[in-house]
Amino acid sequence: MAGVYISFSPLILIIPLSLLLILYFIVRPKPVRVPIKNRHVFITGGSSGIGLVLAHLCANHGADVTLLARNVAKLEEAKQSIKLATGRDVSVFSADVKEYDAVKRVVEEAGPIDVLVCNHGVFVAQEMEEEELDEIRFMIDVNLMGTFHLIKAALPGMKKNRAGRGPGSIAIMSSQAGQVGIYGYTAYSASKFGLRGLAESLQQEIIADDIHVSLIFPPDTETPGLLEETKRRPQLTSIIAASSGAMKPDEVAKKSLKGIQSGTFIVPCNFEGFLLSVATAGLSPQRSYLMAFVEVMTAGIMRLAGLFFQWNWYGSIQKWHATKRTSSLAS
Repeated sequence: MAGVYISFSPLILIIPLSLLLILYFIVRPKPVRVPIKNRHVFITGGSSGIGLVLAHLCANHGADVTLLARNVAKLEEAKQSIKLATGRDVSVFSADVKEYDAVKRVVEEAGPIDVLVCNHGVFVAQEMEEEELDEIRFMIDVNLMGTFHLIKAALPGMKKNRAGRGPGSIAIMSSQAGQVGIYGYTAYSASKFGLRGLAESLQQEIIADDIHVSLIFPPDTETPGLLEETKRRPQLTSIIAASSGAMKPDEVAKKSLKGIQSGTFIVPCNFEGFLLSVATAGLSPQRSYLMAFVEVMTAGIMRLAGLFFQWNWYGSIQKWHATKRTSSLAS
């Protein structure tokens, strides 16, 4: 039998290689490395959960850490735990991020910041019809306006003498609910989606000052806040959110620090988060031409996957309401 020859068109290799070459030249901002050692790292929500683990990691890397939270007792506990574990002193301040004047006073007293981590946040899951306006306003004031307050207060000091201190970073803790809307998350998602618009615009405003924005998207994380939130969130919310699972605070903190150090704009924390980040890349900045290549090549596939997710979610909603109506008629 004659030999079988399989020929491949050169285009199979030329097209992706040409795309990689183009992306190498056009991706912006360019790659950067943000140092942590001997830098001033300011972390909000740093008395527990992700913020506390992140504070430990930064202290271990030789950073001068400042923590901001509301609970004085928890701040002191955090300070002592970091001192005991790392041998480094930590500055702590109590203030409410909703109050700009209080935040500004703390930032001025703490001194110029190199790495600002906006890790604060509140979360109450509830259908919009059932949720009180005061509760909606509270989430937006803390999650969105609180982040504006911190960045506005910190920016003048961060920009001053930046050339002599090396690259700076502003890291914003969003949520996977800031990438896709979920049943029961109307107010929370609105506050977290807003952070993306803030981050994308802010990066353009401060790139010339060598300050780099990272937007972190954790899934449900096993913190005290999650335990409280799950007590009242709607059953449908739990059904849909369960598809991504929950992470440990130390896992999220490690992913966050790695993203901050590399200046990565979108920082996912697990595999589902990675897929979400690719699917929702849109017009976001991208430092890695390899990741840009993945985003371009898989855009259609990710949209198809997203439609399957929506099919599943809306199917769950339809089934849940059908069961509820049947139970109501039976009673």
